[in-house]
Amino acid sequence: MFRKIVTRIKNVFGAASKPISPPIAVTIKEPKSSSARRKEFPHEKPEGTHHPRDIRKRETRAEYAARRAKLVQQTPSQTQPPAVVPAEPWVSAVFKVPVVDGKTRFHDFELSDEIMHAVYDLKFHYCTPVQAETLIKSLIGEDVTAQAQTGTGKTAAYLITIFAHFLKHPIEGKRHHGTPRALILAPTRELVMQIERDARGLGKYITCSILSILGGMNYTKQEEVLKSEPCDILICTPGRLIDFMKKKLVDLSKVEILVLDEADRMLNMGFIDAVRSIVLNTPPKAKRQTMFFSATMTSDVKRLAETWTRQAFEVNIMPDKVAVDSVEQITYITTYNQKAALVYNLIMQKHLDRVLMFVNRKDEARRVKELLETYGVSCALLSGDVEQHQRIRRLERFREGKIRVLVATDVASRGLHIEGISHVINYNMPQDVEEYVHRIGRTGRAGANGISINFADEDDAYELVKLEEYLGKKIKCTYPDEHLTAPIPELPPRHSPEKHERTGYQRRNRTGQGRK
Repeated sequence: MFRKIVTRIKNVFGAASKPISPPIAVTIKEPKSSSARRKEFPHEKPEGTHHPRDIRKRETRAEYAARRAKLVQQTPSQTQPPAVVPAEPWVSAVFKVPVVDGKTRFHDFELSDEIMHAVYDLKFHYCTPVQAETLIKSLIGEDVTAQAQTGTGKTAAYLITIFAHFLKHPIEGKRHHGTPRALILAPTRELVMQIERDARGLGKYITCSILSILGGMNYTKQEEVLKSEPCDILICTPGRLIDFMKKKLVDLSKVEILVLDEADRMLNMGFIDAVRSIVLNTPPKAKRQTMFFSATMTSDVKRLAETWTRQAFEVNIMPDKVAVDSVEQITYITTYNQKAALVYNLIMQKHLDRVLMFVNRKDEARRVKELLETYGVSCALLSGDVEQHQRIRRLERFREGKIRVLVATDVASRGLHIEGISHVINYNMPQDVEEYVHRIGRTGRAGANGISINFADEDDAYELVKLEEYLGKKIKCTYPDEHLTAPIPELPPRHSPEKHERTGYQRRNRTGQGRK
């Protein structure tokens, strides 16, 4: 080892005594520009990637504005589709509705042809009571406070008022983005989407931008629309609107018409502080028109209505009249164990094809849905656990007739308007008597006929007493026929729901999951 070290030292000093070789000529190249280097070494950094050390020309404010304007022009509008232009000029003379004592026609309000054409397409002939009493005052700019349940046609009442106002007072010139002329507040996402759908139907022949913002949807997309497009009618839930107001994306100082729909439910859901903040950001009540709708008029709701309106005209549509006039109510006395067979036999024997079924508990709703699916009945579940995009998809499939039975909790009791719902089944009686009217109001809407079927078992029967007090009338109960309580046909073991449960449990155990 010592010898190796000595040998290495000699070699080093020996190399120093050797003649020095001539210096090597070194050519120093000019540094390449960043663009040239990117062409030679494209793997180092992709084209267009920004880096703090890059020395490149920054985009000026004017260039950025021009590029963004070009991008917006290339992107189709999400809020302002062009008004539909009929192939041939529409003549109001084709819309003939005879005069009937005790009924009000839309012709009696001297509405514009654009509105009457949409009313004609929607096959509205006579106004509902809330429409007749509201429009006579709202069309001349007066405030309205209305007590009316869902299914009474109140949405069309305030939408017609808004469109008539826009046609009488058009705005010309450039407008700032995010400054609506009409603001509609609603407590639930489903109701917001329904109002937007109705607005697009009634505003079909009017050039008007309509935007809905609500939770559970793409936040960034809604944000971009508010930044890039004008808005005439803004329909929203209070929470999401507050978010955009904090970001200065929505300016309510130009609101001309304010609508609060289902104010009592917004109060019960804890939105009152948010709603109060929103209303305070609109013009004073003397400089705007306010329409206030609520299913119930408690002392708190009345106080809010008086605070936010100016000498409002009061409309009162009693809930018992709505429930009795348009919906046939059937109440079956049954037991908890019979309800599964009863609902199966009702659907299969009576060939029901558009049924909305309400169940109080989410877990029980899931069991009922799985039971019907096992027997080949197309079903879907709608509850608070279902994500918003899934709710929309299931509602659309139910609306298109691809789903036969929609099993839902009270999340669907308000704001859900689907044409052709023939039956509403209350698998459980609601614990809140007001929800009963909202539930059965999903059928028999706007004067159409419908049927509601209630199951009163040993647990729910006591709710009938409170419901009778609320409606002010006796509820007739009956026992179902024997063929409706017949046992459900047995399926082969491989189709049994219990078999599926066991199989799933065993499969989880085999993979090592689900073990304690």
